[in-house]
This record gives sequence, structure tokens and C-alpha cells, in this order.
Amino acid sequence: MNNFDWKNLIDPLFYIHFDINGIKLGIYIVLFIVFAETGLFAGFFLPGDSLLFLAGIYNRELIENILFIDSAFVNVTLLSTLVALAGILGNMIGYWFGAKSGYYLYNREDSFWFKKQYLIQSKDFFERHGGRAIIFARFLPIFRTFAPIVAGIVTMDRKKFMFFNIVSSFLWSFTLIFSGHYLYGFLLENYQIDLKEHIEIIVIGLVVVTLSPVIFKLTKKTSEPKE
Repeated sequence: MNNFDWKNLIDPLFYIHFDINGIKLGIYIVLFIVFAETGLFAGFFLPGDSLLFLAGIYNRELIENILFIDSAFVNVTLLSTLVALAGILGNMIGYWFGAKSGYYLYNREDSFWFKKQYLIQSKDFFERHGGRAIIFARFLPIFRTFAPIVAGIVTMDRKKFMFFNIVSSFLWSFTLIFSGHYLYGFLLENYQIDLKEHIEIIVIGLVVVTLSPVIFKLTKKTSEPKE
């Protein structure tokens, strides 16, 4: 926590290596961020996708915050499962909040933490794709935050919501964390490329890839002629 810089808030490694007086808390911070993206509606600035990809690279360090496991596969599987559970819980909170506070959200003024345009965009996205929107949205920043809220607002069947919630969370966490872990090992073993030396490129690349669909949709929406 020494020499804190506000830029750290968008740096995934800051959370992975987070410690207080030598006590490593990275795993708890990662799980909280995954939960907060939907449970606390803060997904538009937290480094969700890049955080999970890098968590796959640093999986052993994170799991050793709570216990030591010699098997790399078990480490990655356990980390992916914990992240999936945090994502499921976050979506459940988002759904509950949407069901209870839909009217309030649509009439709430914009703030740093809340942008109504994101809610409206997510509603359009949800209406277009139905239940599958929960799965698609999990891989898209901003939509990931508001999709469960919209599901609650439109009173999506709870059992149906939970099915897509569980499937999407496990797909998201296992895909990104396993990709980070095994791509790191593959490139290091076969091409002597250490991804830990290219963290900034990885983060920028993932941000561009994940935000491109969102930016395209927002741009397309604003460019459409008004009736």
C-alpha cells in the first residue's frame, strides 16, 4: 500500500499483488471486484476481463493467499470456480436490485457510479437477445454490470435467470483464467516469451478487444436517425 497512485485503480496487478503489512489479500480483492461489477454496479471502470486473464497467469500466487496446492491444474480450477461463484452472487444481487428498484433507476440522475444511458443500452441488448443476453453480457464491460439489473426490471423468470447466470459465470471465469494460465505456459515453454514482461500490452489489448463491441454499439445507436 506504499506510494499509492490513483492509476493503480485500473491496474489489474495492483489488485493481484495487494497486501497490507505483508499479508497478501489478492484473492479476496479479485473475488470482491468480480462481485462488485454486478453486485455494486461498478463494472464500467473496474478491470474485469484483464484482471481474470492475469489472474490465470498469477493463479498460484493468488491461491496461496488461502492454501498451498502443488497441482497447477487444481490451482486454476479452484480459482476459476471461486471467481464463478463470486460472479453468480453479484448477478443475483443485481437481479434483486433491478426487481426492487427499476422505477427508481430509470428516474435517477447520472453520477460517477451510475449512467442511465448504460441501463437503456443494456435493456435494448437484453430485449434483442433474451436470456442469452446474460451469457453475452458477461463478456462485455458495462453490459455485464447492467444485464442482471435489467433482467430484474423486466421480471425475467428466476429459474431461467439463474440457469443463464450460472452458465455465463462459469464460462467467463474458466475461459479467461484458463486462457491466461495455459497461454502463458505455452508461450514461455515454446517461444521463451514471458507474458509477465508484457503486462501493459496484454491489458491494453484486452481492453480494446472487449470494449470494441460496446463502443460500436453505442456509436451505432447515437448515429441512428431519430424519428
